[in-house]
Amino acid sequence: MPVLRLLRRVLARLGGAVFVLWAVASVTFFAVRLIPGDPAQAVLGGPGSQASPEALAAVNAEYGFDQPVIVQYFAQLGRLATGDLGRSYALNQDVGSLMLSQLGGTLLLAVLALALAWLLALALATWSTQSGRIASRVGSALEFVAAALPHFWLATSLIVVFSIWLGVLPPISTGGALGLVLPVLTLAIPLAGFLGQIMRESLLRALESPFVLSARARGESESGVRWIHALRHASLPAISLSGWAFGSLISGAVVVETIFARPGLGRTLLNAVTLRDVPVVIGVVMIVAVAYILMTLLTDAVSRLVDPRLRLS
Repeated sequence: MPVLRLLRRVLARLGGAVFVLWAVASVTFFAVRLIPGDPAQAVLGGPGSQASPEALAAVNAEYGFDQPVIVQYFAQLGRLATGDLGRSYALNQDVGSLMLSQLGGTLLLAVLALALAWLLALALATWSTQSGRIASRVGSALEFVAAALPHFWLATSLIVVFSIWLGVLPPISTGGALGLVLPVLTLAIPLAGFLGQIMRESLLRALESPFVLSARARGESESGVRWIHALRHASLPAISLSGWAFGSLISGAVVVETIFARPGLGRTLLNAVTLRDVPVVIGVVMIVAVAYILMTLLTDAVSRLVDPRLRLS
């Protein structure tokens, strides 16, 4: 029975992953088609290229733009099913190679931001729940404000404070460690506020749970009760949401990489949308979807390690 349960779970996960990828590819394909403009113009250098009608006709025939949209859609799905992301219209470059060249920087940014967000949320949640009512209200206010900060405003504010006023951090991400500080903070602070809200409420509920009262009755120290028992259970909701959070960080990289002039998937996606470069747009979105699926699987596995009761489900 455990083997059958595991097999059903794996098949359900695989089916869900395939459905998500199909839905993402389909929505992205039709959404890009709704953007005004001629994709053949993008291939030939954009609206300012002044391409001749003959050149446009040749491009339409080569890329299949003269086919009905539904035919183009199924052709795109067929290529994706074989792992072929196609070629960039604007760059005339293999999309898979382009994604690999830009993926590392964005993943590094997202991973560092997620780790920092967890540290900030954990520190704020534990401090606000053990330092009295005033600390709890202050912590709640800080979490609410941080979660509501838009990335573009926060990035601009951090540049003004740390680059212009203090002059200690570069306003442009040049590739070094210092160039990562402001982009990581921009992504991490709002996420830390969101995770902190969830973690603090879960920690307060866990501290009032019967298993915590039993641990105190057995004579365990308050720090042991808080760190070993309560915090482990309180972290489960935040762990479960980390998969979604990782996807949101990669999406937020569109703004952050543009503001800090940092190469990555975010800037690539913005340029591709502007140029109606459909293969690149679909490639970036598919990469984000795959990262979201993998992170969801990882957070599910971590949740089962933290709470053995989940292994029975």
